[in-house]
Amino acid sequence: MSEVIEPGLELAERQNRFVSEHLRRIFIQIYRIVGNVSDAQDLAQEAFIKALQHQEQLKDEQKAAHWLSRIATNTAIDFLRRSSRATFCEIDEAPESHSESPEQALLRSEHREYLEDGLRLLSPRERTALLLRDVEGLAAEEVAQHMSCSKATVRSHIANARTKMRRYMERRKR
Repeated sequence: MSEVIEPGLELAERQNRFVSEHLRRIFIQIYRIVGNVSDAQDLAQEAFIKALQHQEQLKDEQKAAHWLSRIATNTAIDFLRRSSRATFCEIDEAPESHSESPEQALLRSEHREYLEDGLRLLSPRERTALLLRDVEGLAAEEVAQHMSCSKATVRSHIANARTKMRRYMERRKR
């Protein structure tokens, strides 16, 4: 006797696999833009809902991953525009290794706070461009695609962000 397969089951499995393969990356990408765990969780869910509403875009896995990143970036930027704020909160992190001393953990925490303070000085678009380019390692062209703007605009955002970060670091050294 053959097993009856529900028509929507294969689609649901494909959707679940798509979400599980990309959830961590998309959450981190959004968190780096909005700086708040709770907001990032909500926005990641919103990004996946938007993506899954357009099944035809999910057929090519590589294009789907890029498309999802673009949705996530735009969702985070739109959120920051709507709320006119950027809030940051601490993420409780486990030490990177069990052999890390309390002094090393404190120093790592201070470095993270120092970086987060500098990122707060940037506009949402500058922060997004800088993080996608310098942290995620995307090419300027890819960042432009994610942000729906020109490469020249991305370069301008990155240059402005780097200048602001450099000034911030120089002030902190004094």
